[in-house]
Amino acid sequence: MKKLLLGNAAVAQGAYEAGVHLVSSYPGTPSTEITECMATYPAQEVFVEWAPNEKVAAEAVVGASIGGGRAMSCCKHVGLNVMADPLFTMSYTGVGGGAVFCVADDPGMHSSQNEQDSRHYAKAAKIPMLEPADSEECLSFTKAAFDLSEKYDTPFFVRLSTRVSHSQSIVEVGEREPQEVKPYEKNIPKYVMMPAMAIGRHVVVEQRTESLVAFANNCPYNRVEDNGSKIGVITAGIAYQYAHEALGDKVNYCKLGMVWPLPTSLLSDFCAKCDTVYVIEELDPFIEEHCRAMGLDVIGKEKFTLLGEYTPNVIRSVVLGQAAPECILPQENLPARPPVLCPGCPHRGTFYVLQKLGLTVSGDIGCYTLGAVAPLKSVDTTICMGASISAAHGMSKVRGGEFNKKLVSVIGDSTFMHSGITGLVDMVYNKSANTVIILDNSITGMTGHQENPTTGKTIRGEATRQVDLIDLCHAIGVQHVVVTDPFDVKGFEKVVKEETARDELSVIIAQRPCALLKSIKYSGKCAVNASSCKKCKRCMKLGCPAISMSEDGSVHIDATQCNGCGLCVGVCPFGAIEKVEE
Repeated sequence: MKKLLLGNAAVAQGAYEAGVHLVSSYPGTPSTEITECMATYPAQEVFVEWAPNEKVAAEAVVGASIGGGRAMSCCKHVGLNVMADPLFTMSYTGVGGGAVFCVADDPGMHSSQNEQDSRHYAKAAKIPMLEPADSEECLSFTKAAFDLSEKYDTPFFVRLSTRVSHSQSIVEVGEREPQEVKPYEKNIPKYVMMPAMAIGRHVVVEQRTESLVAFANNCPYNRVEDNGSKIGVITAGIAYQYAHEALGDKVNYCKLGMVWPLPTSLLSDFCAKCDTVYVIEELDPFIEEHCRAMGLDVIGKEKFTLLGEYTPNVIRSVVLGQAAPECILPQENLPARPPVLCPGCPHRGTFYVLQKLGLTVSGDIGCYTLGAVAPLKSVDTTICMGASISAAHGMSKVRGGEFNKKLVSVIGDSTFMHSGITGLVDMVYNKSANTVIILDNSITGMTGHQENPTTGKTIRGEATRQVDLIDLCHAIGVQHVVVTDPFDVKGFEKVVKEETARDELSVIIAQRPCALLKSIKYSGKCAVNASSCKKCKRCMKLGCPAISMSEDGSVHIDATQCNGCGLCVGVCPFGAIEKVEE
């Protein structure tokens, strides 16, 4: 049966058909939908979970594999940094049941803080990597990865990119092939990676790599398309689609589906038949450097950029020297539409107060990163998951004194569970006097409303034990924990002033649910009473997309965008904004 599937959905289908027993992940765009799709398959066939972070997810996969089951974990490229520790060692231990790790890179940084290239992890960890170019390959490559994992006794990577993950194409869907859980066998030399054992396993890893290079030269995932041209293109993944659209049958293609280890004789033979060979790949010159190390004369990053995504027009211009076709442009410049916090977002009240108080804010990864943009402009740093707490600790130790009373960390509830707890333990243990604000919006917001350990529900919506943030903070030694509503602007400001004035560590839990949750229904709409408005622009400092100002300074609230949260009502000092019930 044929279906039109997203690349991510096709990966899930491939894992399901391969008989996967366990899937453990932490949500991260552009990989999130893989695990969400896995949760739609019967629970009695595959166990699916959101783990607190990617390292925990990877370790669950390691355990499931050693236990004889097929297992998979999915993450975005920066999530791979978090799971790297167990992965590098799993390369040595090998697998019991097949183990697959799907990583989705984000060229162009559509939803990421950097543009790293995950192929380097495959090379460094000596773990083979497949890279599909469309949804059909997403399914077939994922399915094959489980078989290859068991055949070569190694975990396998499947590398995606934003465009492959989030584009749709036709897929041939098959039936699930149930897999028996393999018998568990105690094997200390294989699975206990103390130095004496690891030395022996390293030999196995190098021998395995040699076998995989031979496989890469003849495997069905690497293919040559000979169009009788003297121009050759070596490419993989989404770049193959761009190149094919731009160049058609004017060039020959060496389309790589296995991007580590890379083939040798296949590439040599391909280049020998062409006068000019281009390597077309987004991000780093990974394939290009391999070709140059082999002594092959190729054209790569001296013509193509290291930055962002490619387009067919860019490729056509470089390879064929053809300018982009003319297109009709709008006569007027279109207005910019930068991302903003949603109307009713609970974080808006927090950042309004922090900006008003002139605090230094150590930020984190989540919707609340948008607290850095105008007019709120209150977030000073954003580095990686959990860094808001640890970075503020380091900052406070080098600056000290009164600076600490102007320094706060902000971190979401899901991010706190992901990697904020250990930073808070560090603060307690090493006597920081900072204030940490946990933005508890009752969901993992930025990636599309996934459950997490603080919500009391699993990925399938089943009730489970809910982590109590207050008890957790007390348990690790925080003496002062305050729960407050960031929409009570005056009350929240009072709490922040009190807690930042302390000479010891404190935690504020800013608790209000995400406005987009189905269970949240504000009543009425907010409206401006023009006769009472003094045009002070205080409400404009909220940055709410429903509030705008005319050239004469009068303020308007768009009823189609306003959800009636009422934050602006509490901010207006003249009572000019009123809640109008519908």
